Amino acid sequence: MSFDLVFFGGTGDLTWRKLMPALFQALRHGKLPEGGRILAVARDERSDDEYRRFVRDRFVEVESSKRPSDEEFERFARLLHYRRMDLSRPEHYEGLKAWIDERSADTVVLYLATSPYLFPVICEQLGAAGLNGPQVRVVLEKPLGHDLDSALQINRVVRSAFREEQAFRIDHYLGKPAVQNLMALRFGNALFEPLWRRESIANIQITLAESLGVGTRGDYYDKTGALRDMIQNHALQLLTMIAMEPPSTSDADAIRDEKLKVLRSLKPFTAETVLRDVVRGQYKAGNVQGDPVKGYLEEVKVPPGSTCETFVALRTEVQNWRWAGVPFYLRTGKRLPGRDAQIVVNFRAVPHPIFPGSHRANKLVIKLQPEDGLELHLLAAKGNLSHGGAAELLSPVKLDLDFDKAFPTERVGAYERLLLDAIAGRLNLFVRSDEQEQAWRWVMPILQAWERDPNGPRPYTAGSWGPPAASAMVARDGCTWDEEQ
Repeated sequence: MSFDLVFFGGTGDLTWRKLMPALFQALRHGKLPEGGRILAVARDERSDDEYRRFVRDRFVEVESSKRPSDEEFERFARLLHYRRMDLSRPEHYEGLKAWIDERSADTVVLYLATSPYLFPVICEQLGAAGLNGPQVRVVLEKPLGHDLDSALQINRVVRSAFREEQAFRIDHYLGKPAVQNLMALRFGNALFEPLWRRESIANIQITLAESLGVGTRGDYYDKTGALRDMIQNHALQLLTMIAMEPPSTSDADAIRDEKLKVLRSLKPFTAETVLRDVVRGQYKAGNVQGDPVKGYLEEVKVPPGSTCETFVALRTEVQNWRWAGVPFYLRTGKRLPGRDAQIVVNFRAVPHPIFPGSHRANKLVIKLQPEDGLELHLLAAKGNLSHGGAAELLSPVKLDLDFDKAFPTERVGAYERLLLDAIAGRLNLFVRSDEQEQAWRWVMPILQAWERDPNGPRPYTAGSWGPPAASAMVARDGCTWDEEQ
């Protein structure tokens, strides 16, 4: 299958840091279809060879095992091309169309790796230039808007130029192998599904933690914040995967229909419940993994006195028969103790403990980063129960599945998987517009309450797990965050 893959924002951070390395890995793994061309477009003037050198120079920043040899890069470089484009000029889109039409590839993927405020003008110009035929797919990188109104506007423009099945709204967390295995765990095995409900599960925790600060991206991050950057998209998508009903088929829309039902079932926030069930914080100077670090307000390009949140923890519920009354805790933040993304499913304790220690509940830990895997935490007897009888103490043990060890030659990175899916036209791991809009509807009361709150975010020391109020929030339910157990 021949394809043309066009990156708008072809010299930007996302393209050279994530997308080009992912495409090289697909080529190295033999998964990139034959007959492909990769075109980067950006404002500055440069030749194909100059762009190839630009990409080659930046591969030094990729981890060593994923860097190409000289021979491998020569093979990859033959796919790379470059065009200068001013995204506001119609004649430049006509030139792009001529470049694409010269060989009539089976598939054309237009990847918008630009700032979201450019999405409307790019989509309007693509439609006007006829770059929206049936073989064309447009990939939209998050964040899609900064609130509900802007998201609706972007989607209106996208829909005016492309059909819904041509729009691939990307959330790279959905491409992670552990998230894909979450679907397999639930719907490919008979073990957990009978327990996947309120009668057996006490609470579910989703943590997306980063040890890094905002670095040199202070001006961008200050307009975004942790709620928009992580909760509205990544965390809510993970919640839907955990809470959705079994779809009737593995068809993309069957899966996305069930995810949408979860988003519509989330308990809505009010001004009062935001104060009670949402904690926002901002890191101050501290120590992360042995190194002293600056506070958020001291970072480069952060406005003085900013009230941007770098941490959010919240409590919500899915109001349906399966999950009624089960708390879902979502947490994300920068300058936390480590880089850690995981989902913890805490099961209820046994109804009548006969062994000391059996009040400790089982849990399933789905690890997303830094490694992918599953841990099932159980209780077992230390010694021989026939001697100790009912007085024998039970101790925690765990079954640990490391996907990297289980599938050492078959691992595919998130962006590699999603780029290959976009080329192939597989929509299962992409977000539909009604999902995205419903997620914005759910977070808007939080944003609106914060606008009226004169107190701003709570400070927390870099290297800690956020403001103490986040622990107090879950403690009201008799729970603790997983790292505190």
